[in-house]
Amino acid sequence: MTRESMTSYRNFGVIGGGAWGTALAQMLAADGAPVRLWAREAEVVAAINAEHRNPVFLPRAALSASLTATGALTDMADLDALLVVVPVPFLRGVLAELPPGDAPLIFCSKGMEAGSFAFPVDMARDLAPQRPHAVLSGPTFAHEVAAGLPTAITLAAANPDLASDLARAIARPHFRPYVSADVIGAEIGGAIKNILAIACGIVDGAGLGLNARAALISRGFAEMTRFGLARGAQADTLAGLAGLGDLVLTCTSANSRNFALGQGLGRGETAAALMADRRTVAEGAFSAPVVAAAARADGIDMPITDAVARLVAGEAQVADVIQALLSRPLRAEGR
Repeated sequence: MTRESMTSYRNFGVIGGGAWGTALAQMLAADGAPVRLWAREAEVVAAINAEHRNPVFLPRAALSASLTATGALTDMADLDALLVVVPVPFLRGVLAELPPGDAPLIFCSKGMEAGSFAFPVDMARDLAPQRPHAVLSGPTFAHEVAAGLPTAITLAAANPDLASDLARAIARPHFRPYVSADVIGAEIGGAIKNILAIACGIVDGAGLGLNARAALISRGFAEMTRFGLARGAQADTLAGLAGLGDLVLTCTSANSRNFALGQGLGRGETAAALMADRRTVAEGAFSAPVVAAAARADGIDMPITDAVARLVAGEAQVADVIQALLSRPLRAEGR
């Protein structure tokens, strides 16, 4: 039985022409399936259609001829399902411009909106309530997914039938989605792991050693768990691919844009200079102040997240933040 015969979702679109959006589009198109990619940048659209490559955001990946690009959101109206890979600060605007339709939205961006504390699915409920929605999140580097290297990921949807059908539709020989009903857990894991990856990069850039990084991953996971459980996430989700799995990947490799940003901060560079290149969006830099504010509003203790938020904003020095964390009162590990 072929994949197409098992699902009603056959024609996919990807909204967002950055590295991750391009990698997902290539993964879907690698077997010759038609995939349509929307990108805001005219040079990205032109290069994908003429040269089968994205020289701006994923220059080393050769793209399938069945992957085509467009700069018009209206061209995404006739597709069966849409993967939305737009950075969270710009997501609301793009959702407002989507043409009418009932194709499911699969959110692949990670973060929380400033002010509203909304996750991508929350925005979809406001702006596209007629569309089913799901979340795709887990330990993934874009260049590896584009190259067809083995990947496992969480696909979460409140409707279990939708989750199973979408998982069957996007599964490929080297891309294995595990289904979940815990949408909020998948979104929280993805948002917070990016913040903690910046923190681990700071540890590396400041030369604090592997002991410190291991401790930070562990204590950071405790923060993720506190925040997630307080907001209704399931512990199994946070300990799975979308939480701990993604945390381990992004906290241990400079291939992570968030880890690389942290390395620069640890070396004494400024966040503004490190984030000036539009090709390298570190989602954790946008998420840190938002999650820190949400945690304070809910009375949740998240000292690492708060420290990253202050460092990204230029409100603190690395040495002072490290000393403050090390000087916190001793306590039981489970707290």
